[in-house]
Amino acid sequence: MKKYVAVLMVCVMGLGLTACEKVESSKEKVVLEQSMRIITDGANRQVEIPETVESIVCVGVGALRYTCYMEGEDLVVGVEDYETKPGMSRLYNYMNFEQFSQLPITGTNGEPFVEEIINVAPDVIVMSASALVEADELQNKTGIPVVVVPGSDTTLDDKAYKTIRIMGELYGKEERAEELTNYLKDIEDDLATRTEGIAMEDKPTTYVCGVSFKGAHGFEGTEAGYGPFELIDANNLANTTGQKGAFDIDLEQVLAWDPEIIFVDFNGMKLINEDYASNAEFYNSLTAVKEGRVYSQISFRSSAANLDTALADAYYAATILYPEQFADIDIEVKTGEIFEELLGENPYEDLKEAGYEFRSITIGK
Repeated sequence: MKKYVAVLMVCVMGLGLTACEKVESSKEKVVLEQSMRIITDGANRQVEIPETVESIVCVGVGALRYTCYMEGEDLVVGVEDYETKPGMSRLYNYMNFEQFSQLPITGTNGEPFVEEIINVAPDVIVMSASALVEADELQNKTGIPVVVVPGSDTTLDDKAYKTIRIMGELYGKEERAEELTNYLKDIEDDLATRTEGIAMEDKPTTYVCGVSFKGAHGFEGTEAGYGPFELIDANNLANTTGQKGAFDIDLEQVLAWDPEIIFVDFNGMKLINEDYASNAEFYNSLTAVKEGRVYSQISFRSSAANLDTALADAYYAATILYPEQFADIDIEVKTGEIFEELLGENPYEDLKEAGYEFRSITIGK
């Protein structure tokens, strides 16, 4: 298949052909032939795209994040509005903020701005399956190919690996896709191998609080199937409730459980400390609080799950819950390795300076 994108004019002088010394730009018509190819996207759609994709716009949470993991950030020519606001909650954005903050705004929270996308004219629109528009509708409105990727709102699931594979094919970065997939599979295997021989009854009971969902939550904010805990098969008390995902729990239930180890998501730390000021008796009744077994989790959920911090959270939690099995893990070294692989750089020192580091927590201070 061929796509005609330009026509190059030449001038006839005498009996031969020579290049015109000057051609008025208004009369220039090009023609260069560009090959096209077909890709099967995450919605099982057959999408015709250029052989070489040189520019993209991402729509919906996860599309830009995984593009950065795939080292495709230089292809981006427009971003959703929240990508132009500074912060450290999404490290892919933090590492590329100088670039992203200067780009045209082409959408908001999964809702594309059609005219702005047309104006920046990307070769392809990369759309998360969670976006607020149908792929065929957006493709028809813009005249630009739309490739859907599954995205992921947890840690390492099939959707994450499928997104990486599709992007590898889309961006012509198959080697990067294979490298990243192998690295992530190795992490899964490492975490599973170290913990597989431990019976659940031999694992300390644990509770994670301050988990964000639709905004910040305090001590009551927890999560069943909490991604970092799932990777290390932790004895997560929230899993016993029959709930799915993040939710607010009755604090009397936490008191009845009296978890052996508590983890605090930094996103909820302010609310938890404020509540402690008026409800100290509750917190001080918890054994983990009294005995100093409360530890941090760097917030990994901001506009869906950030894989980089989630994996680091899993390793840190594992060093606390299974100190013997993870005795060889230096959490700062491991975190730096994960960040380097996914982000290309290691911003852990920046996180520490901002107060977000792996450490024990004293609630109320």
